Amino acid sequence: MKSELPPKKILEWYLQAGVDETIGDDPVDRFAAIEPAEAPEPVPEKETPPPVPAAPAAPAIGADGASGEARRTAAAAQGVDELRAALEKFEGCGLKKTATNLVFGDGNAEADIIFIGEAPGAEEDRKGVPFVGPSGQLLDRMLASIGLDRTAAYISNTVFWRPPGNRNPTTGEMAVCMPFLERMIELVDPKIVVAVGGPAANSLLGQKTSVGKLRGKWFTYSSAGLAQPVEATAIYHPAYLLRTPAQKRAAWQDLLEIRAKMRTLGCRESTNPL
Repeated sequence: MKSELPPKKILEWYLQAGVDETIGDDPVDRFAAIEPAEAPEPVPEKETPPPVPAAPAAPAIGADGASGEARRTAAAAQGVDELRAALEKFEGCGLKKTATNLVFGDGNAEADIIFIGEAPGAEEDRKGVPFVGPSGQLLDRMLASIGLDRTAAYISNTVFWRPPGNRNPTTGEMAVCMPFLERMIELVDPKIVVAVGGPAANSLLGQKTSVGKLRGKWFTYSSAGLAQPVEATAIYHPAYLLRTPAQKRAAWQDLLEIRAKMRTLGCRESTNPL
């Protein structure tokens, strides 16, 4: 039965359903009959089948796997630009194979405050810059409300490539990217770390609870390469605020607390906020 919808409407439906990329060049008919595989020849009763060699074990993701390589590569970077160049060559994260661009970071790499989200979206993947879609535009307005813009803040994500179909990144993908994120924070050396959304808060703050219970509270973030622990907090993700406008009041309260903390710590503000 042929569809009565025009092609444009069908494409719009696919986009709303989260289907926004193709995997192969040619369509595959999933309803086509699959020919059954030929049955193997029977083994004579008195003949002993040859031994089957054991399959080689898959390499573990540990000290000698992708995570170990990520730690070594990230630790060797002596600057943010060098870290970005190392990530561009890094092949240990499967997300790189399906993404269009590396989405590393944006803003002032010497800022006193850094905002870390979860993962790039479709618009970020196309442009190679974090937080440039609708949620990024809202984040820019949120920053401007407390005297910040991208000349006075640094922005990144817990993973550096877009997960296919905007799915949530897996724990393995986040674990492989974490050494690069930790090194990024060490190189920026901010006074405040702000986790944007629940997954980022769980990864950075080590708190396995919802962002609704973490927001409005202050924690400490530390790593081996930081001279001292850094003040850290969590806020709602702008994408969540776009879906749930009623929470914008709580988000404004969180921003006011961040501004107060910035002034207490003597953080630099933008000279030309939006």
